[in-house]
Amino acid sequence: MEIQVLKVSIQQKIVVKHLLELYKYDFSEFDNVDVDEQGSYGYTYLDNYWTEPDERFPFLVKVDGKYAGFALIRKIKKGIDFYYSMAEFFIMKKYRKNGIGRHAAFQLFNIFSGHWEVAEIEENLSAQKFWRKVISEYTNNDYKEFEKDDWKGPIQTFIS
Repeated sequence: MEIQVLKVSIQQKIVVKHLLELYKYDFSEFDNVDVDEQGSYGYTYLDNYWTEPDERFPFLVKVDGKYAGFALIRKIKKGIDFYYSMAEFFIMKKYRKNGIGRHAAFQLFNIFSGHWEVAEIEENLSAQKFWRKVISEYTNNDYKEFEKDDWKGPIQTFIS
């Protein structure tokens, strides 16, 4: 099985847009969001991944040449410092539970070396389990978990 994590060109933006609909559908179980009048969930910040190329980074995940998911990474400035944030991460159900998400996450952590924060919402227990396991393995259990006042759920922080 060949797993690729590929930077998304502007020509591939439509692929991310379609995969975001699947992601948002899965996520609606937690955030209770409805589709709009056109039957779409939409994603407010999608265009920003091409208009803010130094702060937002879109990736597609392919398995044996087929689209399997995506990742949206943000570079968050904090004073003179910054950290990377996994803004969105999605692997289609067909490809879950066989190491593809782990492989993709490891590749992204290696591409963007430095401080990271990965946050999950309180209700998404499967995401919490996934990220704790992946980050623990990636860092050899050298990470911290905390909560912020403006976020309901755990956040893992570590250095890649």
